[in-house]
Amino acid sequence: MEPIAPASVSIEPLKSPASLPACDVLVVGIAEDNHLSAWAAKIDTEQRDWIARGAATGVISSKRGELTLVPSAEPSGPAAVLVVGLGDTDLLDRGRTFDLAATILRKLGERVRAHVVIALGDQIAEAHHDALVAGALYGCEGQALYATERPLHAPEKLTFIDVAEPAIRTGRIIGESVNLARRLVNQPPNILYPESFAAAATAMAQETGLSIEVWDEKKLAAERCRAILAVGGASARPPRLVILKHDGGGDGEPIMAIVGKGVTFDSGGLSIKPSDGMLDMKCDMAGAATVVGVMRAAALLGLPVNLIGVCGLAENMISGDAYRLGDVIETRAGVRIEIHNTDAEGRVVLADTLDVALQHKPVAIVDLATLTGACMVALGRDTAGLMTNDSVLCDQVAVAAQTEGEWAWELPMFSFFDEQVKGKVADIKNVGDGRWGGAITAAKFLERFVGKTPWVHIDIAGPAFAEAPKPHRDAGGTGVMVRTLIRWLMGESD
Repeated sequence: MEPIAPASVSIEPLKSPASLPACDVLVVGIAEDNHLSAWAAKIDTEQRDWIARGAATGVISSKRGELTLVPSAEPSGPAAVLVVGLGDTDLLDRGRTFDLAATILRKLGERVRAHVVIALGDQIAEAHHDALVAGALYGCEGQALYATERPLHAPEKLTFIDVAEPAIRTGRIIGESVNLARRLVNQPPNILYPESFAAAATAMAQETGLSIEVWDEKKLAAERCRAILAVGGASARPPRLVILKHDGGGDGEPIMAIVGKGVTFDSGGLSIKPSDGMLDMKCDMAGAATVVGVMRAAALLGLPVNLIGVCGLAENMISGDAYRLGDVIETRAGVRIEIHNTDAEGRVVLADTLDVALQHKPVAIVDLATLTGACMVALGRDTAGLMTNDSVLCDQVAVAAQTEGEWAWELPMFSFFDEQVKGKVADIKNVGDGRWGGAITAAKFLERFVGKTPWVHIDIAGPAFAEAPKPHRDAGGTGVMVRTLIRWLMGESD
């Protein structure tokens, strides 16, 4: 069974031509106080002031995200014109630009359109032009990978007027990398499991020049990764561990590490989930998918950093080989875990995965995981939780998220939470004391496996997978935090 192929869109820059370009749709802007973009003004002059009249009567709105699609009155130019409300252009930061571009392409994707020309470059800051391109590609991808009829139609060609080639290249790499993460999350669990995830990561590494190492169950046993093996022990699909490397910083330069939870399906194990809670548990590998997306972008952008990405991959299933409540597992780091809930499996997988990352002696570790429902209770569905042992590193990640328009908020890591994950039979247990502070006690569990290395844990349980669509994106995988971590690795922020 083959999925719908990823959107293949030709993208090119175009310096302002003298006349309206021939295309299926020309996208122009109207800002606050009905201020028209250069191309909107040009159309208005040539086509009897219909945009100005529409704005004056309220038929066309300048409110950000409002879209008005009309046939063109010029037979030799575009077949249709989409007038996009931009609102106050001073507020069009990177995140809003990304979302606006995605909204435009999702709207136009309702039907087949071969060529779309976007002429918004003069009203969006040049520094955000790559976000305009990335957002447009984001709007071309949906979750219906196996629908017999394609519900979303990407154009064959996208042309950006007055957007420079470097911005197009960067935007394309970022947009496609986010979409890769989304596509992995949206794969059904009978298609994506530890071995096939590792195969997809291997194919990406070969295409981009990354080095990759895949540990199978024999290698995991030889490396004493007993925690990953315990979680994956009940599945017919054995676990894997993937190590991706980007050597962009040169010999002797510091190494950064990103680590992802990759539970490709989570039944809850013997602590079985109810059906409603299990339906979307293919998304429990979104942290690992984010790692793959970031590593792809780092390679293709040629980021001048040494970066490793480590993905711990397992299926949490039920059989006679399932790990049990009350089991004690000795991790690769030598820390012994007593299991109080087999549905708190992600932190068990990450215990070994973080230790593998730690052996590379990174100067910073960021891990990503759809780890706790408690984080959603605290912060809602759209906000990631940040927990850390290093405020400087956490601030860097938080600023990167704010710059890219991705929501993240730091939760406290007070020392008294350590007491709540202490074991009675072994060193540590895999749940806290009751339901309170569950996102933090999960992070405190992980903190035991990073030593003194600066570390940020990002709980993406809420924003990684959307139950309902929004104007700028489909339901399903969102690719959250790919853009944030690329911005962090670039060392840039607004």
